[in-house]
Amino acid sequence: MNDGQARAIADVSAGLILATVTIEAAPERVFHALTDPAELPRWWGSDELYRTTSHVADVRPGGKWRSEGKGSDGEPFAVEGEYLEVDPPRRLVMTWKPGWDEGSVTTVTYLLEPAANGTKLTLRHEGFGDRAQSCSNHASGWPRVFDWLCAYLEPMPAPLQVFHCRLIPPRPDFATTLTETEAAAMAKHAEYLKKLRWEGTVVLFGPVADPAGAWGLGIIKAADENAIRAITEADPAVKAGIGLRYEILPMIRAVM
Repeated sequence: MNDGQARAIADVSAGLILATVTIEAAPERVFHALTDPAELPRWWGSDELYRTTSHVADVRPGGKWRSEGKGSDGEPFAVEGEYLEVDPPRRLVMTWKPGWDEGSVTTVTYLLEPAANGTKLTLRHEGFGDRAQSCSNHASGWPRVFDWLCAYLEPMPAPLQVFHCRLIPPRPDFATTLTETEAAAMAKHAEYLKKLRWEGTVVLFGPVADPAGAWGLGIIKAADENAIRAITEADPAVKAGIGLRYEILPMIRAVM
């Protein structure tokens, strides 16, 4: 994730957890995913930890809710509670009674606020009292829950295409007859591609010893043709106006 990464802090002395995340989805969409009985089991859990298998919810003040599931070891679990406040899509307050923490009744408050790129979701989980270990355990669990929710709701990025980019020099003996101006441009070209290599955009690059005259090869990942052209046009070697140009060919299949 980016700056919207899920975070949680716990004040075990006060029995309080605060967690937050920014999700690339509208508040209405997030609220629905948090409350809909058919939808919540689709995202809450993972195979290596536990899976929520069923969720029932009477989403109104005084209404009951209950989630059931199985841990990765096959052991069943349940958590239930009652809705105290229901104000879609802004606020949801509910009690939290986990079967694995017998006798523990805490309160979870979800606050959903519109953000520039979706929804800022803030959670307040309170009422742990002197149960410091339970507070700490829940604090480590909420970021995982938020990550599952983000993965479920946020659009998957389009797969990157891979392009064969051939840097064609202005003359066959270019590599061996560089002028000072050309050499300076090529040094900046190398630094530019090294930076893109570290960022993961460039897979590999380097000169090719073609008998007809050396040329530069770059295998570059980009969203589409417009994106790859923007990358090649920003190359200092091209911008220097010394006669270098790119030939760009999309790869049909790339195995890396």
